[in-house]
Amino acid sequence: MKRQIFTTVFLLTGLFLQAQNFQNIDTTKSEVKFSVLNMKVKTVEGSFKGMKGEILFDINDLSHSFMKVCLSAKSIDTGNNKRDKHLRSDDFFNVEKYPVICFESQKIEKHKNAYKVTGLLNLHGISKRVEIPFSHKDDTFSGTFTINRKDFDLGGNGTFMVADEIAINIICKTK
Repeated sequence: MKRQIFTTVFLLTGLFLQAQNFQNIDTTKSEVKFSVLNMKVKTVEGSFKGMKGEILFDINDLSHSFMKVCLSAKSIDTGNNKRDKHLRSDDFFNVEKYPVICFESQKIEKHKNAYKVTGLLNLHGISKRVEIPFSHKDDTFSGTFTINRKDFDLGGNGTFMVADEIAINIICKTK
């Protein structure tokens, strides 16, 4: 009986201490921005908002750190209602069938003067391994990487209207 009580107290203490390192995402100040070349001459910029999830980040123990973050595909905003409606359609994000875009880390490691997170990006019903170099200062995580839209079956095969490479910039503020 004493052993069970000790084990229970030990587990609860561990969970409490671990919970102290969780960072809550500040949904109102966090966003994912993107840019892509359109018709080979114009860069279209946009964003996704409403980032939610869990982050446990300890610079002294990266092996137990993780990130699990999602956002609404419907939140896409390029400043052009007609374009945004098209991006939400079956031609691109198909937001009715795939309403969320999620990233879940598998490994976080120190990389030069910053960090690198490796994990699965689930977009448009397809999961692909991506690496995101990022920095962390105070309450902000910032990372930039590129994806190939064809890897996620976005926008068909044509490259004249929309380039294949999409640059992504993440600003994740925690509170």
